Amino acid sequence: MSNRKRTVGVIGGMGPAATLDFARTVMAVSGATRDDDHIPLLIDNNTQIPNRQAALLGNGPSPGPAIAQTGLRLEAAGAEVLVMPCNTAHAFVDDLLAVVSTPFISIIDVTIDACRGYRKVGILATAGCLAFGGYQRAMVTSELKPVVPDDHGVRALSALVVQIKTGNIGDSERENMLAHIQSLHKRGCDAVISACTEIPLALGDAPLPCPMICSTTELAVATIRYAKGER
Repeated sequence: MSNRKRTVGVIGGMGPAATLDFARTVMAVSGATRDDDHIPLLIDNNTQIPNRQAALLGNGPSPGPAIAQTGLRLEAAGAEVLVMPCNTAHAFVDDLLAVVSTPFISIIDVTIDACRGYRKVGILATAGCLAFGGYQRAMVTSELKPVVPDDHGVRALSALVVQIKTGNIGDSERENMLAHIQSLHKRGCDAVISACTEIPLALGDAPLPCPMICSTTELAVATIRYAKGER
């Protein structure tokens, strides 16, 4: 039986630490016991893609063309499937899909799939991602009730994500992130989606007040399944 895995192209750099965390997660959940059990990853850690938050809030250029060019580079390098471990960047996925022929796994689609069995789900996301509305629309289509932070909570979480991106993460950042999850839980959420790939960087293995569907983990699991030919 062939052990061949499809090569995965990772459109990264949004941000760099979250991209590396995605690669670590793929390794951690793969069940691999030797080198050739692991999934081949081509990672373009393109830190020069324009800021997604700024673009969605009307304060900067679209990152769509740069995302598309990154996808094309990975396709030319031999990627057989593309992934993008940045939730907010999925607002610009049409630019990518217009130019590549390689299959693409949506982080939003696989995360929503993991919400089955829940009813009222909180969306822990930054201002740009919430303005995009990709999760809200997908949840309504899946007959889930989305709950988003209030305006103050969105501003505070967005600022916290900026802090996490600096790499300066400690007890204060972890406690603040837990407070955001607790706030959504108190509003009756059965579970919370971490709709930003920086969120796991702050939480670590801290105990949570309710189930959290981690978009990084869900994308990693779906990536492994596709690479192994299981989907």
